[in-house]
Amino acid sequence: MARDPYLELGVPRTATTEDIRKAFRKLAKQFHPDANPGDNTAEERFKRVSSAFDIIGDEDKRRKFDRGEIDADGREQHPGFGGGGPFGPGGASGGRYRPGPGSPGFEGVDINDILGDVFGQRGPGGPGGGRAGFGFGGGGRGSDLRAHLDIDLEEAIRGGKKRIAFSDGRTLDVNIPKGAQDGQTLRLKGQGAPGRAGAGDALIEIGIRPHALYRREGDVLHMDIPVSVPDAVLGGKIEAPTPDGPVTLTVPRGSNSGAQLRLKGRGFVNAKGVRGDLLARLIVTLPPIVDPALEKFAETWRQERPYSPKRR
Repeated sequence: MARDPYLELGVPRTATTEDIRKAFRKLAKQFHPDANPGDNTAEERFKRVSSAFDIIGDEDKRRKFDRGEIDADGREQHPGFGGGGPFGPGGASGGRYRPGPGSPGFEGVDINDILGDVFGQRGPGGPGGGRAGFGFGGGGRGSDLRAHLDIDLEEAIRGGKKRIAFSDGRTLDVNIPKGAQDGQTLRLKGQGAPGRAGAGDALIEIGIRPHALYRREGDVLHMDIPVSVPDAVLGGKIEAPTPDGPVTLTVPRGSNSGAQLRLKGRGFVNAKGVRGDLLARLIVTLPPIVDPALEKFAETWRQERPYSPKRR
C-alpha cells in the first residue's frame, strides 16, 4: 500500500486545496525526472508524490480517503473482507486485502498492488515537454491521470497544440487555449486510466516558463529595450520585439533611460480573455567602442555646458 498521501506531500490533514496544490507543485518540480536524469530515487519519489496528489488533490477522492472508503492507492475498501472497516486489518491503517475464493488473484497476493506497480509508472516526456503517468482504478471508473505541462509565454497567449507521451506508448495532443493561465488545469475526458466502468480523465496542469525578455505583472508585460544616443537625443524609430512579433516603436526626442513607452494590447491575457499592455523601458546605450569624435564632443560639452543630472 502507498504511503499516507498527507505525509507524502508534507501537509496536515487540515490543509486547504490550495496548500495541497502548492506542496505538490514544489515537490513535482524538485523530483521531476527531467530535472534529475538517471536518478532512480528522484523518479520513485516523483511517482509517489504524483500518486498522493491524485488522491488528496481531488476533493471527492480526498473525502473518500478521509472517511476510509478508499486507501492510499485509490482502491475501494471492503469492510466485509479481511477484518472489516477502514481501521481493520484490511483497511487504510491495517494490513492488505486478500482476495477471497473466486476472486482474481492468489492467497497472500494483492493483485491490485501488482497492477499499481505496473501501471503507476511515469513515462518519458513527449516533444512538448510533458510527462504523465497513471494507475488502474479499482472495480469502477478508471483513475484520473495527472500531468504537468510547461509552455512558453507566447504559447499561453496565442494557444496551440502540445504533445504528451504516456507510459503505455500513447501520445496525446493537448489543445492549449488562448490566454492559458499559470496553474490552470485542463480536463480531457476519457483520457485517463482504463476501468471497468469507463476510463478516467486526464488532468493537465499548465505551467508558464519564465521569459528571457518579458517580466509579467498580471496581464501587463514589462521589457527593457536599448536605445542609441542619437535616437535618444534626436528621436527616431526603432524595432521592438513583442509576443506577436516585432513592431516599429517611435522614440520621442530627448528620451532618457527609464522612460516607458506603452504598447497597448501587446501584453498578457487575463482570465477573462482581455489582453493587457506591454511597457517598454528605454535604456540609453553607448556602443561597445566609443567613437573618438563622440569622446571629443562629450569633453567639449562637459567644459562649455556643464550639466549635473538630479539624483533622487
